[in-house]
Amino acid sequence: MSGNISDLDKNRILVEWLEWQLRQAKNRVRELEVKAEQEKRARQVAYAEQRWKLQPKRGGRPAMLHRGGCTLSAGEHGLLDRVEALVALEEPGVEVCEICRPETGLLES
Repeated sequence: MSGNISDLDKNRILVEWLEWQLRQAKNRVRELEVKAEQEKRARQVAYAEQRWKLQPKRGGRPAMLHRGGCTLSAGEHGLLDRVEALVALEEPGVEVCEICRPETGLLES
């Protein structure tokens, strides 16, 4: 009977189909991992944008208050909440970044 498929051929076809399914599942996992990482980064950026950071006084430069997402602030600094940022503004010698304007919104509430 030439129309019958042998058990060996059936199992080879099954293996090919399962390998295809595995590749599809692995691709989907990679897509979901990329999406999860992008969402995590977006949450971190949004969180930073709602905060402030204080660049310490260095090399004759005054301490400077920035918005949390300001890229002009060199190095990693801890993020401040609104109350902490207001306290920092009260300190003598603390200036505000002319680019990100951290006082905008901070003093208006």
